Amino acid sequence: MVENKIFAGPKVRRIRNVLGLTQTAMAEGLSISPSYLNLIERNQRPLTVQLLLRLASVYKVDLDELQGESAGNARQLREVFADPLLAGELPGDHELVEIADAAPNVASGILKLYRAYREQAARLTDLAEVLAREGHATMLSGALLPMDEVRDKLENRPNYFGAIDEAAERFHAALAPGDDLASALKGWLRKEHGVVVRLLPVHTMPNLRRRFDRHSMRLFLSERLSPFDQLREIAMETVQLALQDEIFAELDLLAFTTAEARRIARFELARYAAHALMMPYEAFHSTAQRARYDIDVLRSRFGVSYEQAANRLTMLQRPGKAGVPFFMLEMDNAGNRFRRAGAQGFPQARFGGGCPKLGVHSAFSQPGQILVDRVEMPDGAAFLTVSRTLEGPQGVFAERVRRTALLLGCDAAHAEETVYGEAVRREGAVAVGTACRLCERQGCLARAEPPVTRPLGLDEMVAGLSLFDFQ
Repeated sequence: MVENKIFAGPKVRRIRNVLGLTQTAMAEGLSISPSYLNLIERNQRPLTVQLLLRLASVYKVDLDELQGESAGNARQLREVFADPLLAGELPGDHELVEIADAAPNVASGILKLYRAYREQAARLTDLAEVLAREGHATMLSGALLPMDEVRDKLENRPNYFGAIDEAAERFHAALAPGDDLASALKGWLRKEHGVVVRLLPVHTMPNLRRRFDRHSMRLFLSERLSPFDQLREIAMETVQLALQDEIFAELDLLAFTTAEARRIARFELARYAAHALMMPYEAFHSTAQRARYDIDVLRSRFGVSYEQAANRLTMLQRPGKAGVPFFMLEMDNAGNRFRRAGAQGFPQARFGGGCPKLGVHSAFSQPGQILVDRVEMPDGAAFLTVSRTLEGPQGVFAERVRRTALLLGCDAAHAEETVYGEAVRREGAVAVGTACRLCERQGCLARAEPPVTRPLGLDEMVAGLSLFDFQ
C-alpha cells in the first residue's frame, strides 16, 4: 500500500514554537533525528502517516490542522494583490501560497488590513460625495491611479471637445465618403500612409480586437467585432493620424500628472474623435432634432451601433447648436461601472447612478429591450432615463457573451423634446436615490446598505421594511 505523504513543514515548526520545544526535544519525542525534523520543517521531507499519528499521540496535535490546506487564504491574498494598487508587485502566486502556508496569522492580518482599507476608501468616497453635494471642496481622495485620474477629469467636464469635433467634420467633408465610410477610410489609410486593413479569424488573433503591425504596415481587426465596431477601430486608427495635432492639443489642456494617464486619455480622445468622424456634428445634430433623439433612427441613419449613437448624443454641446444635455452610464450586471460621461459632465452629485432601482439594472433581465423611466430623487430632482443592454465582441462556442447595459439620461424638463417622453407621460416616477450609502429615503425595499449620514436605528421591538433601519 502506498503511503500518503504530506508536506507541512511550516505548520510543524509553528506547533513546535507554540509548545516551546527545540528541534532536538521534538525529534526525541517523535523518535526521529533532529536533522530529519529539520528537513521536515523545511519541506524537504514529507510527513508520513506514522509521523502524523505520533504527533497526534505525543503532542495532542489536531490532524485536520496539519492536513488542511491554506488554499482559502491564498485565494483571498490573490484577490488582494490583484488590486490596481498592488498589481505587478508579485511575479507569480508561489509567494502567496508560501505566506498562506508558512504564516497563516500574517496572511489573516494582511486580509484584515486590506478589508479595512477598502471600507475606509469607500467611506471617504461617500463622505467626499456628501461634501461635494453640499458645495464643499475636498481632497480626501488623495493620489489617484492613472485610470482614476482620467475618469475623474473626463467625467467632471462636458463631453465635448470643440477642436476635435470641428476637425473631424472638416476631414469627413474632404473625404466625401458617401454611404460607405469604411471603404473611404481604408482607401485613405492605404493612399496616405500605406496602411492595409485586414480582418483576421478568432484563432489567429484570439485575445486582441485590433493590432497594428508597423513592419508590414497592416492593421489587423478581429472578426469577433461587429461591423460597427470594426468601423470604429478603423476610424480610431485614422484620427490618430489625421487629427493628431488636435488630440494632442486637448491632452495638453487636460494637464494629466503622469505619462500613463496621458496615454489612457489619448485613447479616450481617439474614441471621441472616431465618433465625431462617423457621425459629423452638423448632420447628426439636425437629424437628432428631427427624429426627436430616437436612438434607433439615428443608428440606422448613420450606420452605427446603439451604443455609438447614444454616446454621440452626450457630445452635442457646440455653442449655438447644442442638443438636449444627455449623460450616460455603462455598467455590467455585477454593478461595475465602465464609463460615465455627460454633455455638462456626469451629474454625480444630483443623479449618482448607484441606485438598484434604476432601469439599467433591470435591462439585464430583458436583453435588447429599451426601458424608459422617469425617476425622482429624494430632493425632488427628476430625470428621464433610457436603458438597454449592449452586446460585446462575439465569442466562440461555449464562451459567454460579454453583456453590459447603458443608461442614457437627461433632466426631466427635456423629456418632451424626445420621443421617449411619451412613454412616461402617463406613468408615475420611480423613487430612486444617488446610492444607498448616500440616500436617506426611508422604507426602501431595495436598500442594500445603511446611509453614512444617519445612525442605525435598530430596535428589537420594531422591524422596518428595509434591512437597514436608520434614525
